[in-house]
Amino acid sequence: MLMKKLVIGILAHVDAGKTTLSESLLYLSGKIRKLGRVDNKDAYLDTFELEKARGITIFSKQAVLEIDDTQITLLDTPGHVDFSSEMERTLQVLDYAILVISGADGVQSHTGTLWHLLSVYNIPVFIFINKMDYEGADKGKLMNQLKKRLSDGCIDFGSHDKDKFFDQLAMCDEELMETYLESGNIGIDKIKEAIRTRKVFPCFFGSALKLEGIDDFIKGIIEYVSIPVYPEKFAAKIFKISRDEQGNRLTHMKITGGRLKVRDTVNYREFEEKVNQIRIYSGKKFEAVNEAEAGTVCAVTGLSQTKPGEGLGEEKSSGKPILEPVLSYQIKLPEGFDPRVMMPRFKMLEEEDPELRIVWDEQLQEIRAQIMGEVQIEVLQSLILSRFGVEVTFDSGSIVYKETIGNTVEGVGHFEPLGHYAEVHLLLEPKERGSGLEFAVDCSDDVLAKNWKNLILSHLKEKVHKGVLTGSAITDMRITLVSGRAHNKHTEGGDFREATYRAVRQGLKEAESILLEPFYSFQIELPENMVGRAMTDIERMHGSCRITRIENGMAVLTGSAPVVTMRNYQKELTAYTKGQGRLFCSFKGYEPCHNADEVIREIGYDSERDPDNPTSSIFCANGSSFLVSWDEVKNYMHIESYLKNKEESSEEAAEVRHGHTEERWLDPEEVDRILNQTYYANQGKKTVRQKRRTTAESFHRPVVHKSAPTEKKDEYLLVDGYNIIFAWPELKELAQDNMDNARSKLLDILCKYQGIRKNHIIAVFDAYRVERHREEFLDYENIHLVFTREAQTADQYIERFAHDNQKKYNITVATSDNLQQIIIRGAGCAVMSAGELKTEIETSLEKVMQVYQQKQTVNRNYLEEAISAETKTQIEDLFKKDE
Repeated sequence: MLMKKLVIGILAHVDAGKTTLSESLLYLSGKIRKLGRVDNKDAYLDTFELEKARGITIFSKQAVLEIDDTQITLLDTPGHVDFSSEMERTLQVLDYAILVISGADGVQSHTGTLWHLLSVYNIPVFIFINKMDYEGADKGKLMNQLKKRLSDGCIDFGSHDKDKFFDQLAMCDEELMETYLESGNIGIDKIKEAIRTRKVFPCFFGSALKLEGIDDFIKGIIEYVSIPVYPEKFAAKIFKISRDEQGNRLTHMKITGGRLKVRDTVNYREFEEKVNQIRIYSGKKFEAVNEAEAGTVCAVTGLSQTKPGEGLGEEKSSGKPILEPVLSYQIKLPEGFDPRVMMPRFKMLEEEDPELRIVWDEQLQEIRAQIMGEVQIEVLQSLILSRFGVEVTFDSGSIVYKETIGNTVEGVGHFEPLGHYAEVHLLLEPKERGSGLEFAVDCSDDVLAKNWKNLILSHLKEKVHKGVLTGSAITDMRITLVSGRAHNKHTEGGDFREATYRAVRQGLKEAESILLEPFYSFQIELPENMVGRAMTDIERMHGSCRITRIENGMAVLTGSAPVVTMRNYQKELTAYTKGQGRLFCSFKGYEPCHNADEVIREIGYDSERDPDNPTSSIFCANGSSFLVSWDEVKNYMHIESYLKNKEESSEEAAEVRHGHTEERWLDPEEVDRILNQTYYANQGKKTVRQKRRTTAESFHRPVVHKSAPTEKKDEYLLVDGYNIIFAWPELKELAQDNMDNARSKLLDILCKYQGIRKNHIIAVFDAYRVERHREEFLDYENIHLVFTREAQTADQYIERFAHDNQKKYNITVATSDNLQQIIIRGAGCAVMSAGELKTEIETSLEKVMQVYQQKQTVNRNYLEEAISAETKTQIEDLFKKDE
């Protein structure tokens, strides 16, 4: 029987029970005869000694299990944040993912990072809420949290109430809604498609340790997955490089088209190599096979230069990973070991471990390792000792900074020693945070031949370009080749390399450079009475946070802060909470450095004394070459400035448009004067009866039309949060029991209203009594939320905003405070009372419902209205004969 093939990855926050769930799935499918446990150090997929010792998954592994006619390749990924890159590269080959969430802890900080990655890679997700046997695990609260923190598409697939189940499914998609309204049912194929397209996320509850709910979970997966269809031509995606115990290099891949056979020749980049062996791994063991068909995850020997993320055959290569190292450590070798001899060995580890980057610092003559987190140090030490027999140590570590620019500049590089020639012009433009580097060409073949342009692009991509503030790597910018020049006789390939590098550096020296540092997103759980201490600490660490939940004496703070200030905070938190506090961190991205001047001064990088990254250019005159500093290069360059030409062209175009407009609207009197001086110049003067001017001609001169667009102001609605809550009876009643619920209810209503009006809504809440509280401006769904700072009321914030922005925006303030209404009107803004706001929202919602119901009206077509009179008579005659 031909087996259906499916690749499923299992992901989780650390300690959610991911490995235990994997063991349960393997056990119930018949793959293993005995349940392994993490604490017993006998889990089927934890094969590395350090994994058994620490009780965490470090490297991704696979197991193959069969359920009915479906062969599932289960890829177990690391849950610890320090090994997130190992998990991320596995996502590239998944058909579906299982996201494990602890019923005891709920959605954690790292869970949010995993959810974002699953969204970026567009992977359908089944959610398993584990540890439901723990005391305090509440199914209803967890479902609400999943909908709020992850997606409204999270649906309980274990529900026995079919009507409620279909009702929730229908709310996830318009097509499902239409199907449900027409038939009162939703077919399984429709549900499968909604899951595959990430509109629905099935949720199952249970306990992996006790095997509770696992059978239903397995049945749910088999019932609701769609088996992928693959093309006939060979294609494969590489996701991992490793080495076996004998040192053989293994390329792990998923066949995404056709089939791969032993001894097949594989072409990639400039390499052509033969496949020596194909292995199907399951845990530690593997089976050698002669061929692997589409949908198979296998490891191949014989390929020596492959990289994770690379595509083979028809498969395209993946882009740069989203997660990246944020810490840098010096690797200290034992006395007598040559760093240059060890570098090739360390590079072997680098290609196996994507979150590890080994860098040789030529100036300091030392090896540095860039990693995701401190847990990796122990893993790296263990690997180096077991693989190479060398016991290394590390220094205290530092932060991996990056640099970007704040304005657009043109960088010029010229390389013209005697007998050589190349000039390159690059446009450097800032991009949004986290976008990385982008390279482009905006230069015609008439200016520079295509082969030179391709060469310049390859030089731009081949190295890590250093910034000019600290020598850190540059990011978040677009670099476009806009012009260049070669010499028919003297230009060689290496000339453009030199000119390209110098153009980048010259542009960076001219630009407004910005130093960036890595930030963590964090979640802190601690006793409620210690929230003040934690918030003070976060403010001291130059971070921001907010209280997201207070329950059973425990509070949850979420926010972000620089990595450098949070590195050792877990120890401090554990100390002052006496072990009750927990900190969860995940990489958020790079943001402007909070102490840039101090960091720049401490690093002491001199961009003009970096021989490997020169900022100057080399010109030639009178048979000899000379060096020109970066700030003088544009006085010597051979090609006109791209930016200057562009600005002059824009000015000329503006002048042409302006001149055309003026000519169009000549005054009638000016026309008469010109005619008298030209056409009628030789005629004698006559006394002419002047035509009487109309009112329009007397009082309204023609308006000169300019191409400036009409200014349209954005609409802003500012809502005095607590004023509205205590003015609306249903919210006031809710606030007496729980103020957080009342606040959430108001915010949800405002979100719906914003979806209808498409205006900007800012809900302002007092926090003036909270000691040392800083003003917070947060995003809540599609509206904005403000908590005022200490000693500042909501009234004061609203009045200040209205005064500062009334000329830029159309501002309306919703409040029933009479004094505030007078002040707001005096600032030139509109006012709406709490009652008026309530009426306005209710009316808007009613109109939307009416429009929706009208669309649902079924138009019936009757047969007698569609047929001709003759046909109708014939049918009536047939009925009479039958009678």
